[in-house]
Amino acid sequence: MTDPIVPEPTPYAPTPSAANPTPVLSIISMIVGILGFLIGFFGLGLLFAIGAVVLGHLGKRKEPGAKGFWLTGLITGYVGILINVIVIAFWIIATIALVNSGNSYYQ
Repeated sequence: MTDPIVPEPTPYAPTPSAANPTPVLSIISMIVGILGFLIGFFGLGLLFAIGAVVLGHLGKRKEPGAKGFWLTGLITGYVGILINVIVIAFWIIATIALVNSGNSYYQ
């Protein structure tokens, strides 16, 4: 009896594929944007919101595959800037109105 000729298996080494780098700028943009948005209701998140916009635009240019992260950072950053400006303007107007109200104990 003859055995059918079976080729010997050749050692197979899978070629390593290039790992996708972690979209650090985009993730930080999203986190800082959400933080700036939430803290913005107290008027304290302006720097966080501006940082989210800057990092979001950098992420858009350097990490186009992480669109969900940098887009969230941009949206929350711009909305956070708007909320912060409104809250800060309110506090400035309220302070000016209080100072000029004439109901002061120092008169």
